[in-house]
Amino acid sequence: MSKLSTFEGFVCGGLAGCTAVTFSNPAEVAKTRMQLQGELMRDGGKKVYKNVFDVLVKTWRNEGIRGVQRGLGPAYFYQVLLNGSRLGFYEPSRRALNKLLGYSSTQQSTLTSMSAGSISTILGSCLGNPLFLVKTRMQAYSPVLPVGAQRYYRHAFDALTTILREEGAKGLLRGIDAAMFRGAIGGSVQLPSYLWAKQLLVSHGVAGQDSMWTYLMSSSIAGVVLCLAMQPADTTLTRMYNQPTVRGPDGRMVGTLYKNPFDCLWKTFKAEGLYGWYKGSTAHFLRIAPHTIITLTSNDLIIRMYLKLRRHRDD
Repeated sequence: MSKLSTFEGFVCGGLAGCTAVTFSNPAEVAKTRMQLQGELMRDGGKKVYKNVFDVLVKTWRNEGIRGVQRGLGPAYFYQVLLNGSRLGFYEPSRRALNKLLGYSSTQQSTLTSMSAGSISTILGSCLGNPLFLVKTRMQAYSPVLPVGAQRYYRHAFDALTTILREEGAKGLLRGIDAAMFRGAIGGSVQLPSYLWAKQLLVSHGVAGQDSMWTYLMSSSIAGVVLCLAMQPADTTLTRMYNQPTVRGPDGRMVGTLYKNPFDCLWKTFKAEGLYGWYKGSTAHFLRIAPHTIITLTSNDLIIRMYLKLRRHRDD
């Protein structure tokens, strides 16, 4: 990564994210619907879906491929912004923090690695917030088995223009505080845990530096760590994005259920217990494990191929 410019790292990271989301999006649809099912109901409410596999089967049966891949369009653009920032800005941020604290640029410090991960992911989360908002609302919508607030958009552009018309420009920033909260947690553990696992595997001779097994095992470890750490924040983000809105006395559109991510966490815990925070965790893991594996593995492979092409061109 150190041989790439920030822009080159951004592009490679974006391509890696787009590759991954093609395969992980159906699990994201299932996760979103599981997280919204029985929202703020003490008894869990009526169960439309039993589990992640039930969501996928019923969605496929009733809505077809379009249903299981809802929100894929905005997901692609979001991945370019999120993973482009997360993977592209991570190394420059880490090196800058290392320099600030007097470390060498190559030293893997836990503090600077986690801080750089958070900084780069928060940046990507802010840039991609309107697209994640649209993606979540599109994935929550089901014409047959709805859960949570329902909004029908024909496509991503229709969603963006509808939100602008009905909620104003601030509507596109809805949930950005929750996105930053989620991004800070996710960014602080995903890439640092991947690089830590990769370094550990190579230093102990388990696998070679450029071995496919190294990429797969490191990505798998990072996926597990990420899922455990980020699930409550992820549920919060889904609910903040999808909550119904009304026009307040001052004319602004406000959410009817939650004021901020911490209010959402507290109300969810009070009504649904700890289980409410971890709703959809199986779907989240089924989404995040392959997504992390494909993103980080393909990012390494794309960078290697790009550097090879660049050297060939320069020769």
